[in-house]
Amino acid sequence: MTYETTGNPAAAGSAKRRPWGRWSLAALAIGAGFGAIWASQAYAAKDMSAEVREALKERLPRTGISSIDCSKLPGMCEVTAGQTLFYTDRSARYMVIGRVYDMETRADLTAARLLEMNPDLLVAGAPRAEGSAGEARTRSAGNSRGVTSKVDLSALPKDGAIRWGKGPERLTIFTDLRCSYCARLSEVLASMPVTVEERPISTLGSRRLSERAYCAVEPVTALHRAYGGDALANEPQRKDCDTAGLDANEAFARRAGFSGTPVIVRSDGAVVRGLRSADQLTAWIKDGKAGGDKTARTGR
Repeated sequence: MTYETTGNPAAAGSAKRRPWGRWSLAALAIGAGFGAIWASQAYAAKDMSAEVREALKERLPRTGISSIDCSKLPGMCEVTAGQTLFYTDRSARYMVIGRVYDMETRADLTAARLLEMNPDLLVAGAPRAEGSAGEARTRSAGNSRGVTSKVDLSALPKDGAIRWGKGPERLTIFTDLRCSYCARLSEVLASMPVTVEERPISTLGSRRLSERAYCAVEPVTALHRAYGGDALANEPQRKDCDTAGLDANEAFARRAGFSGTPVIVRSDGAVVRGLRSADQLTAWIKDGKAGGDKTARTGR
């Protein structure tokens, strides 16, 4: 491209520079346009999050919503409730519980977010070989992120629990029957010589499902079917079933700050949150017997 100029060299230089000035102005305009679009989208996502939060208050009144992000997934909002993660559409009508994968990058977005929320939530495998065996067991079974202070299980009534398993040690599990990690924990516990006391709480709007399982003629069978995705719509129910025990579970969990599931409580009241392997739980139980689980005792 050529540009005509006068015989004035200054004018010629000015003419040569002028097109770059036009391009610079154009670039600035385009950049400003993209900035305005990004700001508009960010504002829309924030505004949508507020609407979703209001809708969830009506649909899940028992669930304390920690955060909502409608900017990550097209048409969906990521919702955290304590340490629980789920997804909903932007009308908050449909709830999605499970994993979201990015097929293009082959990334498990749900696992990445859970690990970001709590690096110990998905802990598995043997403890690291650093330090003494007791220290390693303490790190693997619980630490400042996975443990709260002790709770007093005697404050719970006998009702409200579904008991199964056989063993000298008892573990009390605060569970949501729609929680996939609770279902996996149940499988882990089935491989261990322990007595399990599962106490359903509703962190994912599962109160009705909890009642169907608890009031079932065969509650243990119903519990595991619910973990498998069965809504228990046709589950035979016991007559005059009192669900006050489930109310007590909810109240106890709120007082203890159990906003996510699963929560595992040892017979001495020590608490760990999240999925654990059989080896980790076995070590944690042994530490409780030996009085060596300093982390669980102090809550640090």
